[in-house]
Amino acid sequence: MASSPYKQLALLAIPTFGQLVAEPAFVLIDTAIVGQLGQSALAGLALGSTIVLTAVGLCVFLAYATTSQVARHLGSGRMREGMQAGVDSLWLSLLIGAALALALFACAEPLCRALGGRGDELAQGVSYTRAVVLGVPGMLLVYAANGLCRGMQKATVTLVVAVAGAALNTVLDVLFVLVWGWGVAGSGFATFIAQWFMGLVLFAACLRWARRKGARLRPRWGSIASSGKEGLPLFLRTLALRAGLVATVMAAAALGTEMLASYQVVNAAWGFVLNILDSVAIAGQALVGARLGARDLSAARRLTQATMRAGLAAGFVVGAAFAALAVAAPQLFAESAEVQRLASVGMLVTGVALPLQGWMWAADGILIGAGDFRYLAWTCAAASAAYVVALVAVVCVIAPRLPDLAALCALVWVAFDFILMGVRAIANGLRIRTGRWMA
Repeated sequence: MASSPYKQLALLAIPTFGQLVAEPAFVLIDTAIVGQLGQSALAGLALGSTIVLTAVGLCVFLAYATTSQVARHLGSGRMREGMQAGVDSLWLSLLIGAALALALFACAEPLCRALGGRGDELAQGVSYTRAVVLGVPGMLLVYAANGLCRGMQKATVTLVVAVAGAALNTVLDVLFVLVWGWGVAGSGFATFIAQWFMGLVLFAACLRWARRKGARLRPRWGSIASSGKEGLPLFLRTLALRAGLVATVMAAAALGTEMLASYQVVNAAWGFVLNILDSVAIAGQALVGARLGARDLSAARRLTQATMRAGLAAGFVVGAAFAALAVAAPQLFAESAEVQRLASVGMLVTGVALPLQGWMWAADGILIGAGDFRYLAWTCAAASAAYVVALVAVVCVIAPRLPDLAALCALVWVAFDFILMGVRAIANGLRIRTGRWMA
């Protein structure tokens, strides 16, 4: 093992970042290409991608819980048990994915309407949603496989597959949308094909490793149910976070099409750079989890401190770049001058807050690696509730008295960055200081 904790983090964080950017890269590519079709298409993409990413994001426990389990088994020398937990997670991801895809396809129109979609933007949102949900089982399979690979500290494999998937998505996006003229649905079909490609490649690789370690490859229904139960608190934590993100979309929709379209631009860019911060957190999650599995608490503490410092430093770097690109970047994703102006405001506010987010996500990864899921669920729910109250105040109380959309846009993103994320940062920091999470 490398002597420096920062070197250990870098060896995992760099390839993990490459893998993590695949999903937001899909959204960025979709946003750039669909943006050429007009404002309504971009707003429809915002509705559809919010629905799919929210539903799929609720299942991120498939990745995080698997990483935590596999890493702790690896640290304690029980590799076969770790691989078995990973295989159970793979089968669980396929079952959940199939059920989720059917439900989202059937409910695409009422969900888009509930988010505030009307007229042409509603039709565009439904079209995109029904195309992209066909790839949901593949998306969840990627989550579970990535979790297994991270726990084994084999992040390079996920990087190679992610790059191939992003390249395939780009080629198909251009072909389906711009060449064949399939509109926003073409973008959804491109993503669904790319997700299945990535999922099946990783699935085959994981099963091959599991066979070598003596794990059973057939579904074990009792173990699959147990795996789902263990990840339930982490699911609730993610549910609370996603509720806050959905509330942001609803607030943006209530403030007008321009605001909703600008939200899509800022959110796509934020989702992309967030993965730099998340890669640090996931590297710390795997390394600290392995040290806790080995009961090497002093090494776990050193890695925790290094991870949080690295997260803060990464937040300063990406925050400065994010704010610097606030004027030029929106022009790549939207033709409307008003949408560009609002997106610039949102990017400036978020750029200032990214150092805080870097520190917060690092602490989040450490607590996930330790399996401290219940604490994360409660604190994330509290942060989301406070944030929703703030959004209601902006839309219902402040907006009628403040007609300037730019000012309202700034208030929405201030609430997002310093209430939803800020409260979580305080809670995570307090938990890390107590040391109780190491139990």
